[in-house]
Amino acid sequence: MLDSIDSLLLQALQKDAHLTAQELGDVLNLSPSQAGRRRQRLEEDGYITGYRARLDPARLGLNVQAFIQVAMVSHTPEAARSFRTLTRARPEVVSAWTLTGEADYLLRVYCTDLGELHKLVQDVLLPHAAVARVQSQIVMDQTKQDAPLPV
Repeated sequence: MLDSIDSLLLQALQKDAHLTAQELGDVLNLSPSQAGRRRQRLEEDGYITGYRARLDPARLGLNVQAFIQVAMVSHTPEAARSFRTLTRARPEVVSAWTLTGEADYLLRVYCTDLGELHKLVQDVLLPHAAVARVQSQIVMDQTKQDAPLPV
C-alpha cells in the first residue's frame, strides 16, 4: 500500500527523475537516507519500473506521429503472437495496445515523413497474414503532452 509520502515521492519523480536523495528529502520533509530508502522500496516493489529520457521527436527528424488501428482477420494465439513480434521489431512503433471494439490493436508510431508512414502501412502491416484492415490517423498537434500518472 502507498501512503501519502509515497504518493508525493512518485509525483516528484515523475516530474524530475534526476532528483537526488537530498532533493527528495527536502520535498518530502524527510532525511535523505529515508527518502532514498523509500525510493528503493518503491523500485523493488515494482511501482517504479525504470527511468527514461524524454526526447524531442521533431529534433530527431521524426516529423509524423500517427495512431494506427489494426483489425485482425484471425484471432488465434499464433496470429496474435506473430503480430506482436512484428510490432516489437519495428522501431517506429513506440507503443501498442490491444483493444475492445472494432479494432484489435492501436499502434502509436513516429516516422520521418508521410512516405515512411505509407511504407509501414503498405509494406509491413497490411501484408501480415492475420491483418484484415488498417486505419491510420495522423496527429496534427499534440495539445497535451504525455502526463504523469495520477498518484
